[in-house]
Amino acid sequence: MKKLALLLLSIVLVISSVVVFASCGDETTSSEAETSTNKTETSSGTESSEAASIEEEVSTDEKVIKMATNAYFPPYEFYEGENIVGIDAEIAALIAEKLGMKLEIVDMSFDSILSAVNAGTVDFGMAGMTVNPDRLKEVDFSNSYAKGVQSVIVKNDSAITKVDDLFAEGATYKVGVQLGTTGDSYSTSDFGSDRVTQYPTGNEAVAALLKGDVDCVIIDNEPAKAYVNANEGIKTLETAYADEDYAICVKKGNTELLEKINTAIYELTKDGSIANIVSKYIKE
Repeated sequence: MKKLALLLLSIVLVISSVVVFASCGDETTSSEAETSTNKTETSSGTESSEAASIEEEVSTDEKVIKMATNAYFPPYEFYEGENIVGIDAEIAALIAEKLGMKLEIVDMSFDSILSAVNAGTVDFGMAGMTVNPDRLKEVDFSNSYAKGVQSVIVKNDSAITKVDDLFAEGATYKVGVQLGTTGDSYSTSDFGSDRVTQYPTGNEAVAALLKGDVDCVIIDNEPAKAYVNANEGIKTLETAYADEDYAICVKKGNTELLEKINTAIYELTKDGSIANIVSKYIKE
């Protein structure tokens, strides 16, 4: 009987040990599984957070579109306090909005705009810019969004009374222009570089006229009117020097951006937005 009792006790102890061992094993496995799950969740959360952060950075970059201009060309672009405003600035803002982007305007000398566009430091140029063969060699242009007229500014008592006087045989009148503009290229071609003086801005060209350094200034009609209104003793000739169309320039071969801009121009023309902006600044 003693042997039987001892045998039964041994069996009970073995069974108990197995149960305890199994129980401990389950707890460890469960704990490890839980820890593993938490690590996965933490890792997933980190990756998700990093991805969101990267996506946000890309999204922010994509939302900014840079426009190059020369902000001394009223009413198309000019400073109002520290802000650049005007016809081009407002149209560009609407184009950027249609592209789902935020507009950033970069002010620079007019003759630097094409190189900045092609270098990729800006996305497009918009500065009362006319399409001509020389520029088409460097950049691509959008459809026209506005019409321009080249005018001649003279002093009220000037001997120049009409555009033809500039072309008269023996004429030696000195012409002031803004560097890189169509007024610059047209007049240099018509009268030669000896008769044409280039200035970085229209302001400086008009200041030279007032001082008597040049006899006239050839510049776009709307800026011409703004300069005449701001300065006594000067006027614009009644006859135009040249007619032209304004367009937006983009890097050569950037057809994707060009098509988007053309679509935006079409829509903004069709719904009257561009006409409303122009009439806000130009009173007929």
